[in-house]
Amino acid sequence: MRAELIRIEDPLKEKEKMELASRIIRCGGTVIFPTETVYGLGANGLDPEAAYNIYQAKGRPSDNPLILHIADMEMLGLVARNLGEKALKLAEVFWPGPLTMVFDKQDIVPAETTGGLSTVAVRMPGNEVARELIRLSDTPIAAPSANISGRPSITMWEDAVEEMGERVDAILLSEPSEVGLESTIVDMTEDIPVILRPGKIGLSELEAVVGPVRVDKAVLGQGDAPKAPGMKYTHYSPNASVYVIKGEGMVERILEEYQKYREEDPVIFAMEKHRQHYEGLKLYSLGATSLEAAKVLFSYLRKADREGHGIVLMENVGEDEVGLAVMNRAEKAAGGKLIYANSKGKMHKRNGVNRI
Repeated sequence: MRAELIRIEDPLKEKEKMELASRIIRCGGTVIFPTETVYGLGANGLDPEAAYNIYQAKGRPSDNPLILHIADMEMLGLVARNLGEKALKLAEVFWPGPLTMVFDKQDIVPAETTGGLSTVAVRMPGNEVARELIRLSDTPIAAPSANISGRPSITMWEDAVEEMGERVDAILLSEPSEVGLESTIVDMTEDIPVILRPGKIGLSELEAVVGPVRVDKAVLGQGDAPKAPGMKYTHYSPNASVYVIKGEGMVERILEEYQKYREEDPVIFAMEKHRQHYEGLKLYSLGATSLEAAKVLFSYLRKADREGHGIVLMENVGEDEVGLAVMNRAEKAAGGKLIYANSKGKMHKRNGVNRI
């Protein structure tokens, strides 16, 4: 099977193309489409067989729940119950946008979509192409990131065609993802909302709207396995070995590691302010801010593979809320291989994470 490629510039003016994509969804097929976070691999979220097709296309374990994407609040009531005042406040402020909320599910949502859970994760995307596709399909669309399971998420249609072109029915060719990181996920089934996956919308923004919010221990590398969609298994891993470097003396330690791994053609992911320290070395600039780093991280991991780099050495991008979300993804791509620049010991494990 070869995916039909459908170029979309203005979803409201290109009705015929959008109708074609929506017919594929209504018929149980799979369509890759843009969102502001990353590209999604979508199918009818209320159709068990269609949900199964998503798992097959990604090679994703079927107990890993999918996020339902909706076009309006009416669809939210169709799939979720026990919404509560806090959830409605968050929806009013952050939807459409990069926020996913977890609710008790309605019976109409099949177990195949929720990974067998009694809860459902729901998001209203900010991307106009995505929302128009959902509206025309007249159903919530289940959509994880549009990549083979375990690989870096996809933020450009070119990568979707290369990796998934033989696995899905259609791919919408549109703009690169604006945010570059998957949505923040918040569990709304508890009295105090719980962040299950960090993203662009951070703790302080959420608390400004609904008061106290806590962060799940699994996000902090503690406690049980993550409960959020897309966080349960290994993720974001390129073919290259990724090392994340933190702490005082970070730049000096990266220079040491670069020489150590020179035969493996290393590349450095660094913030623009440190560019001068790596003169003459292979460098991908992460930009000036954590937001810029978020936008390019996944595409850089894929670029490193295309260019044949065996090692990626990545700087800590910052301690602001978006920076922490970027580093959450980077550390997963690294498989927990962290280097603390003020430590000279051998790599060891603590709380299941490799550290140097």
